[in-house]
Amino acid sequence: MTASAVCQGKRLGIATLGLIVALGPAVGHAEPVASPRTAQRVYEVKPGDTLTALAKKFGVTVATLVKANRLPGSDARLKVGQRLVIPVADTALAARRGNAPQAGAPARAAAPPAQPPPRLALAVPDFDGEALPFAWPAEGPVISTFGQRRSGWHGGIDIKAPLGTPVQAAAAGVVVASGTEARYGLVVKIEHKHGFVTVYAHNDVNLVEVGDRVDAGDLIALVGMTGRATTYHVHFEVRRDGLAYNPLYLLPLPPRIAQVDETAERPHE
Repeated sequence: MTASAVCQGKRLGIATLGLIVALGPAVGHAEPVASPRTAQRVYEVKPGDTLTALAKKFGVTVATLVKANRLPGSDARLKVGQRLVIPVADTALAARRGNAPQAGAPARAAAPPAQPPPRLALAVPDFDGEALPFAWPAEGPVISTFGQRRSGWHGGIDIKAPLGTPVQAAAAGVVVASGTEARYGLVVKIEHKHGFVTVYAHNDVNLVEVGDRVDAGDLIALVGMTGRATTYHVHFEVRRDGLAYNPLYLLPLPPRIAQVDETAERPHE
C-alpha cells in the first residue's frame, strides 16, 4: 500500500468519526448509561499505616484498596505522604458536602448564536503528525458533545461519572493551573508538548498544584459539580494555539456517547 493510500485511509477514518459525533444519539447505536459506581475520596498515608489497617478503618476490603489505587498486591508497602483513593458511599459524600443536585429545577435553554465563537475549531484537525496520544480522563459516557448545543456553544465534552470518581491526566505534561474559576469551578489545566493544553473542570477536589509534572493516567482531581454545572461530570477540553478542538477526534475509539444532556452545564463559551 502506498503512503498516499495510507494517508487517505486515515483521513477517511477521522471523517467517519466526525460523522458519528455529529449524529450523536440519533444513530441509534449509543451505549447505555453505565451503572453508578462507588464515589471516592483521597487519604494521605501517615506513619504506621498499612492496607489492612486502612481497610478496617474505612470499612472496605484490602482488595478494593488495591484495585482502586492500582497497587501491585495486598502486601504493597505504603509510603508516608502517598495519596490513596478510598471508596465511600456516593450519597454520604453528597450529603456531607451539601451539593447534591436538586430535582425538578427546569433548565432554561437559550438559543445559540448563529456563528461559533472564534476560539472553537469545528473542522477535523490536521496537526501534521504532532497530535498526541491522549487517553480518556475519566470512565463514563459522553453526555454532551463539542460544538453547538441548544444552550449555546460548548468548548469541550462532558463525561458523566459519580461524585468522587478519579480524574486522570490525559497525557504527560506540567500543571499550569489548579484553582477556581467562575464558570469552571475547580479546574486543572495541563500543558503538554507541541503546544497542547488539556482542561479538566467542575472538579470536587484538585489533587495537583501548579508546577507539578504528571504522566498520562496520573490522578489529578476527583469528579464534582462545582462552577456552572448541574450534574456530576468532568468537562474536558483540548486546546492548542488559543483554539479549542473536539476531543473526540483525538481520543481513542469508541466515542462512548450515551446521550446529549443539555442540563449538564449552564451555557458558556
